[in-house]
Amino acid sequence: MPRTKRLAPLLLLLAAVVMASAAPLAAQDDEAAPPRLIVIGTAPVAGVYFPAGGAICNLVNRARAENGLRCLVESTGGSANNLRKLRSGEIDFALVQSDWQYLAVHGNDDAPFDDLRSVFALHGQAMTILVNPDSGIKDVEGLPDHRIAVGPDGSGLRMMAEALLAAFDWRPDDFQEIVALDVNDMVNALCDGRVDAALLPVSHPNGAVALAAAQCGATPIPVTGRPIDNLLAEWPFYTKVVIPAGLYRGMDKPVTTYGPRATLVTRADLPEQVVYDVMRDVMAHLDDLAAQHPALAGLNARAMVDGGNSAELHPGALRYYREQGWK
Repeated sequence: MPRTKRLAPLLLLLAAVVMASAAPLAAQDDEAAPPRLIVIGTAPVAGVYFPAGGAICNLVNRARAENGLRCLVESTGGSANNLRKLRSGEIDFALVQSDWQYLAVHGNDDAPFDDLRSVFALHGQAMTILVNPDSGIKDVEGLPDHRIAVGPDGSGLRMMAEALLAAFDWRPDDFQEIVALDVNDMVNALCDGRVDAALLPVSHPNGAVALAAAQCGATPIPVTGRPIDNLLAEWPFYTKVVIPAGLYRGMDKPVTTYGPRATLVTRADLPEQVVYDVMRDVMAHLDDLAAQHPALAGLNARAMVDGGNSAELHPGALRYYREQGWK
């Protein structure tokens, strides 16, 4: 008998053994496949964005057996830095202010971020006008003829202050003085009597506001009126925000104002199922998310859908919203 014919049955037997052993190995590899890593860019650790991103990741990671995701939070320089990292693919999701989202969509210093996609909005960041109790200022229209503090040149604080002054058609000579300061220096200047009011858009509760309230009885004033209504109509990234009563010493009534919102965004190329799973895991446990930080306490699902988003919705988010009958 030729040698090849004698070897044929042995080769067939060997092939059968290899195939039989390969199937269990493939199944074991599937079971051992690591979860897909997703990274959320936030902001410096001391702010609200970092714990908010951590709360989102906690909800996603709790459902890892179902979604196959592992969520990590990255501390970053904030909205502008997050958008650069998101555009380059360094991160998968980003928390950004709604005004920065708008600028990214329409083009700012860079070309428009055409692949930017919105997921949901979070808490509002209120334009907070703190006044010294001796100033006599009761509302936003009482600011002229006083000394006011605004943020440093090129800062988000300064940008929002300038938008507010423009909404009322106020010019620098309508005030005794306009001083550029950072947040901590604003508190000191306000309580030392060097300025009468400080304009600072922040999330609440806020340590600087609490310090000013405790040290010199400074309180937020309402920021409302027709000029503000016009501002909200012109700039869709701003929404009305209410600072709850009782957050600070001497504040026994809620204060209505406006501001950008924190928003979660991603890229168009992130798989639909990944974004859908993040949406589902967060929305199904919204009470847990709201309990993670005082700034998130007022969250409700519909406001998260409607408020502050300029970029087109990601298909994964849209799919979830449609299932809920919201879009």
